[in-house]
Amino acid sequence: MYGNGPVFKAEGTSFRDQPYAEQLPQGLWTTGLCDCHEDAHICVQTAIMPCVSFAQNVEIVNRGTIPCMNAGLIHLALGFIGCSWLYAFPNRSRLREHFALPEEPCRDFLVHLFCTPCAICQESRELKNRGADPSIGWLSNVEKWSREKVTPPIVVPGMIR
Repeated sequence: MYGNGPVFKAEGTSFRDQPYAEQLPQGLWTTGLCDCHEDAHICVQTAIMPCVSFAQNVEIVNRGTIPCMNAGLIHLALGFIGCSWLYAFPNRSRLREHFALPEEPCRDFLVHLFCTPCAICQESRELKNRGADPSIGWLSNVEKWSREKVTPPIVVPGMIR
């Protein structure tokens, strides 16, 4: 939708110097909450197994500190009792902090409480639009960024474990 270039800042350059910097809205989501149709693969995967899509997002947003398998199993277990949103909404908050995105259309916990599949899809699309591929995992993305001379987003202070 907004070009193919990653949004992660290359070494030694400012964000505005990037050739793709103007292609994405700064401080805005690149897709809407209900734009699931924009990526059929993510939409179908999330409809069938939301824990997989969620887990892939978690691994990227948390920079590999939470393994995909662990996040997926926790999400699945909580889903059986209808509480997966409790585990999911903090990840949305972290994603928003990484990219300075607004809390819309409402609070993160409400988005996940009432629209978990749509929220997971939107978060996956956001990561893809900003240069990360959740389906390949954190380490593979780091390798890809290294080859392309691109660095991952800077973690906001206070988010480091």
